Amino acid sequence: MPATLNGQLVVAISSRALFDFEAENEVFEAGDDRAYMALQQRLVDEPARPGVAFSLVQKLLAFNAGGPPQVEVVVLSRNDPISGMRVFRSARHYGLAIERGVFTRGASPWRYLRPLSAQLFLSANEADVRQALAAGVAAARVMPQAARASAAHPRELRIAFDGDAVLFSDEAEQVYQRDGLAAFREHESSRAHLPLPAGPFKPVLAALHRLQQSPGGGMRVRTALVTARSAPAHERAIRTLMDWQVDVDEAMFLGGLAKGEFLREFEPDFFFDDQAGHVESAAAHVPAGQVAAGVAA
Repeated sequence: MPATLNGQLVVAISSRALFDFEAENEVFEAGDDRAYMALQQRLVDEPARPGVAFSLVQKLLAFNAGGPPQVEVVVLSRNDPISGMRVFRSARHYGLAIERGVFTRGASPWRYLRPLSAQLFLSANEADVRQALAAGVAAARVMPQAARASAAHPRELRIAFDGDAVLFSDEAEQVYQRDGLAAFREHESSRAHLPLPAGPFKPVLAALHRLQQSPGGGMRVRTALVTARSAPAHERAIRTLMDWQVDVDEAMFLGGLAKGEFLREFEPDFFFDDQAGHVESAAAHVPAGQVAAGVAA
């Protein structure tokens, strides 16, 4: 029987999201991929430093300890196979049980998300993220220079999500962009009893909820909804989660306040938002990525 990833949370991640390859990437961006390959081959025995999504991956894989696998992490990268060798060696150095990888030497790798059955794709390449989202896979463009995750919660995976255009569709955001705040509040108040359509990250939240119900390796999950919504528009968001039968542990209805300092206190391993301004605010304090979907992205 062939191997299968059925029943697992499958996360595909680029090498730049997992490891700090920014210095090497400058050579790649200069257009000389031969020089880049030579550099990576020269450094093949030197472990790369952890990147912005390293803590997220490390904690996800920890759920597999001492039981059946619940999470699979696959490297999906524009890197060449030679550079991929350094990626695998770096993963082994840090004790990351990553066995699968696809390396496309500059070509967009998003087409391999479907055969991998990936539910989440993290990459520093905006075009790849947009293509993944268009194909129906939750994806975010990581900010390589974002702050690294806190080490204060070693046995707890902490994830924070924006609401509209991330967990939920951008239906309400379209009203806000077109007609303003008052119209948005009226729209959401009058529809408080109607669940919002799902956004790209609903399957990710549902997968994390399953990990909460069946923890492994001594790990726990803590989630947060961090949204610019405020009362009375908060009710539809809460009722939607209730309708999905999915919990979040914390909810922050900030009414337009900058999210960064609130996220600094929550200390997530990653934060997902669709708007560049919110991601920039967050990235000063925590690992963050932009979900390049919806009318405000």
